[in-house]
Amino acid sequence: MRIFALIPAAGRSRRMRTHKLLLPVGHRRVIDHLVTALAHATDEVFVLRRSDDVDLREALACHPGVHVVEAGSDPDEMRDSVQLLLDHISRTCRPADDDGWLLSPADHPVIERTVLELLIDAFRERSTAMHLPTYHERNGHPLLAPWALARRVRELPPTEGVNALKRLPDVEVVRHPVENPSILWDLDTPEDYERLLTTLETGDE
Repeated sequence: MRIFALIPAAGRSRRMRTHKLLLPVGHRRVIDHLVTALAHATDEVFVLRRSDDVDLREALACHPGVHVVEAGSDPDEMRDSVQLLLDHISRTCRPADDDGWLLSPADHPVIERTVLELLIDAFRERSTAMHLPTYHERNGHPLLAPWALARRVRELPPTEGVNALKRLPDVEVVRHPVENPSILWDLDTPEDYERLLTTLETGDE
């Protein structure tokens, strides 16, 4: 059983007004935190980047074990980015149905080792289900699903995102309550970034 980590990182950070994946969080950048955590927990890490994103290319060069996939054009939606990564993995790694794919947004600034271990251990016990962490009954990141579900992303209605998979009637979804509010954190705006830094400095979760 292999687990492939997917990081869609082809956005333009328009709301942040700067490259949010390169923002410092402690002594490392956002993308460094995410890539390092996933590389330690999964078998392979794949990052999708825009062809013109030279800064991200240089940042990822510090992680030689990570597979960088280049988007030929800007993906319109997150689902398009995910599909590009799934297609690439399918061609290059030939996953089996009971392999897993773990989807984590690139702007997810904090990913806890304990959460990853919880999801992966649960997936190894029940590899036909989709696994999600929750905090106070709210779904968070990342998502871990069997490779058999990867083939169904393309079948979703055009207006639906990847999250629609968990609403399919024949898909088993296992939610795992955790005490880590960080599973809900995203970086979209400067205010999000300031709030993140303040939270980490004070240790107030």
